[in-house]
Amino acid sequence: MQTALPPLGALHAFEAAARHLSFKRAAGDLHVTPGAVSQQIKLLEDRLGVALFVRRPRALELTEAGRLLLPPTQRAFRLLADAVTRVRENNHVKVLTVSTLPSFAALWIVPRLGGFRARQPDIDVRISATPKLADLERDDVDVSIRYGLGHYLGLHSEHLLADDLFPVCSPKLLTGSAPLNKPEDLARHTLLHDELRQEWPLWLRAIGVHGVEATRGTSFSLWELAFQAAIGGQGVALGRSTLVARYLQSGELVRPFEVSSPSELGYYVVCLPERKDEPKIAAFRAWLRAETEPV
Repeated sequence: MQTALPPLGALHAFEAAARHLSFKRAAGDLHVTPGAVSQQIKLLEDRLGVALFVRRPRALELTEAGRLLLPPTQRAFRLLADAVTRVRENNHVKVLTVSTLPSFAALWIVPRLGGFRARQPDIDVRISATPKLADLERDDVDVSIRYGLGHYLGLHSEHLLADDLFPVCSPKLLTGSAPLNKPEDLARHTLLHDELRQEWPLWLRAIGVHGVEATRGTSFSLWELAFQAAIGGQGVALGRSTLVARYLQSGELVRPFEVSSPSELGYYVVCLPERKDEPKIAAFRAWLRAETEPV
């Protein structure tokens, strides 16, 4: 015989209050009053026969029982939300929301996206291009493509692409009064950075070049903007092999010297483990694998 579950509304109020550690913020999520949240929590505690929160003057804390109850409650609500979404999609066009970095979206995903559309015409893709790390449990995102080491706790992660780093510039910088013949010649040119200004110093250190002011130069919020500045002859950008390929193919950018350094970071396809075989997600993962297979 199944154990009777507490009311769903009480569990919902508990999850929101435990997530925020605040009845007031939970009330905002649920569009009710803080008093209503408090009442639902009291109902749940009475049903369970244990206290779920330690109520302090200016804060809430979860009790041991509350900490035990929260993770399965969150998983259960997530499974319910996913099931409702799948039921709705059975009668509507399937939408796949992909979160990734703006430069990767513009320079790698978008130029190839027509191939996915041709392969899966019943799936509409929504690209969310943002530097913000998507919360796959909370945000309306199905798949995330992240740049990092690939270790994402509680998520399914697949390696997509590795990165080589090397300088790129306009062909016109190869000649003139300060030609680029070797890495040391970078000292006479403007370096183009992303907004963190970390990769040039790391790259120069990795290949053993000294005498270049690695933190000087112009920085941009997107690598794509740095590449456009390089195309205009404004300096030398540090190209990522995954992002700069089409500029090299067109001849808009060139590699002034054949020196590169592999990045420790790479691109990874990330999703919730329980959703990795969902048809639209599985189809997108299979397409990505096909796009990155050697020709």
